[in-house]
Amino acid sequence: MKFFIDTANVEDIKKANDMGVICGVTTNPSLIAKEGRVFEEVIAEIASIVDGPISGEVRATTTDAESMIREGREIAKIHKNMVVKIPMTVEGLKAVKVLSSEGIKTNVTLIFTANQALLAARAGASYVSPFLGRLDDISTKGIDLVAEIAEMFDVAGIETEIIAASVRNPIHVTECALAGADIATVPYKVIEQMMHHPLTDAGIEKFKQDYLAVFGE
Repeated sequence: MKFFIDTANVEDIKKANDMGVICGVTTNPSLIAKEGRVFEEVIAEIASIVDGPISGEVRATTTDAESMIREGREIAKIHKNMVVKIPMTVEGLKAVKVLSSEGIKTNVTLIFTANQALLAARAGASYVSPFLGRLDDISTKGIDLVAEIAEMFDVAGIETEIIAASVRNPIHVTECALAGADIATVPYKVIEQMMHHPLTDAGIEKFKQDYLAVFGE
């Protein structure tokens, strides 16, 4: 399973990229708004850091296919690695069909059922993004959705990649890998949490103290 980072914070993207653990970036209107910067500028800077797929979403206020297509074409022009993020709606699927036919990669977001993922894939989506955490929030096991989509795509020979989104913790990451997700897109804080374990920290400190006891500084 590959890792994308889910943020529009350039500093966090730089830190994750320097570690060599990510190969792409996902953003959304809320993440862009949080940074308080111009969309095109943020995306262009991200593209200069990470050499991999970068999802940029159409405006949250855009609801018709024609406008999504127009915005999607503009997003695709920002950089060769751009992926146009489209919401899971009837109009969104219409836009995916057109953009995909033009060779523009798309990521259908806000997926909450396997049927939605199947429709998006058949419309031509390059990626589908099922949301784990938001399902967990309403007492539905989000990881089951990822596993169901992975099995469905495998049976049908569908090449659309599954991006596990709304990942909230390291346990989600492990479960996504076991469930067959192609990619997990995670906040930087989850990447940090994945790196740490009290026994690792204790072991490093023990090695340090043993070394200093024999060799000094």
